Amino acid sequence: MLSIADLKVAVIGLGYVGLPLAVEFGKKVPVVGFDIYQKRIDELRNGQDHTLEVSPEELKQAIHLSYSANLEDLKNCNFFIVTVPTPIDEFKQPDLTPLVKASTSIGKVLKKGDVVVYESTVYPGATEETCIPVLEQVSDLKFNQDFFAGYSPERINPGDKLHRVTNILKITSGSTPEVAEFVDQVYNLIIEAGTHKATSIKVAEAAKVIENTQRDVNIALINELAVIFNKMEIDTEAVLQAAGTKWNFLPFRPGLVGGHCIGVDPYYLTHKAQAIGYHPEIILAGRRLNDGMGAYVVTQLVKAMIKKKIQVEGAKVLVLGLSFKENCPDIRNTKIIDIVNELTEYNIAADVYDPWVDASEAQHEYGITPVANLEQDQYDAVILAVAHDQFKAMGAEALRALGKPAHILYDLKYVLDQSESDLRL
Repeated sequence: MLSIADLKVAVIGLGYVGLPLAVEFGKKVPVVGFDIYQKRIDELRNGQDHTLEVSPEELKQAIHLSYSANLEDLKNCNFFIVTVPTPIDEFKQPDLTPLVKASTSIGKVLKKGDVVVYESTVYPGATEETCIPVLEQVSDLKFNQDFFAGYSPERINPGDKLHRVTNILKITSGSTPEVAEFVDQVYNLIIEAGTHKATSIKVAEAAKVIENTQRDVNIALINELAVIFNKMEIDTEAVLQAAGTKWNFLPFRPGLVGGHCIGVDPYYLTHKAQAIGYHPEIILAGRRLNDGMGAYVVTQLVKAMIKKKIQVEGAKVLVLGLSFKENCPDIRNTKIIDIVNELTEYNIAADVYDPWVDASEAQHEYGITPVANLEQDQYDAVILAVAHDQFKAMGAEALRALGKPAHILYDLKYVLDQSESDLRL
């Protein structure tokens, strides 16, 4: 069995989850940060992180961390942490391809006594049913005899500078009681908030997937309430503020549910549920409702334009924000694209502006080239879609100056007072 003194860590996948983890471990023990994209490796070697999760100063503090896209550099590692994406495909089914590829790569360098820990979000059972057989086949080693495994779900919140990897309590687990204890000890090297040792890998997997499923269902409820209150011409935010005066009322707000977690993870759980013969009702209903909010927003906008006698077809609309959340460059699974696509269905031209987002990435992922500058008196409608600090600082007057004399200002994020906008979600 490995000891902490012999620990040599490899972090597979240096994105929003993997890099902060590699940096923290790199302050304590030898770490190789591995990513298949050489461009990412070169960027990190130059002391820069385009995701903005880790500052140049923090990168310098990881004195035991090196970066590589060469699998050979992982041969001396003995504790592998997998932090690759687990997306869904066009049919909203789990796509485990990145996880299988990562397992295949690790299998090529896996040795007796090594431990492989997965952090990627999966459905309960995926680690042992999908990943472990790949490791066994490629390495020709026997699970729980020659090598061992664990699962410790990531809880990274992109763009959040308050809740960081070290001060978020970490769930850990292992394939045997002894391995579970060792995995727990390893993470306690860096996790200041402490750990919770789950009773099994499946329990840890299930805990992760329901964290975001619970948020998704709660937001779906509030989104449905917003639709109802809009029909009744009642301000949703005013209702939520009033209800929020009760001590146990949960402070959820309506909105677009995007990103790599909340809008994706529930489909992993529903996939597994259906595979074992159960059709989930509430979870899928919540997903359908949340996935339809982009179209709902545009419907509300078009109705408001018609009431104000603004020509809809051929109109020009500015969408402020493209990232899936505020003060963050992450555009993975952003639901702003649903608004843009829906606008085009009405033959409305949509400009997107987001100072946080890399224009080339937006073009590559969604075929959108964000405008570089904001111009006044240009738009028939302005949609404040993401609550970036830059947009908050503009205020209602500057936001309205972007519109033509007759325009609609739609505040999706309650940035403005009710009287300052024409529409709120």
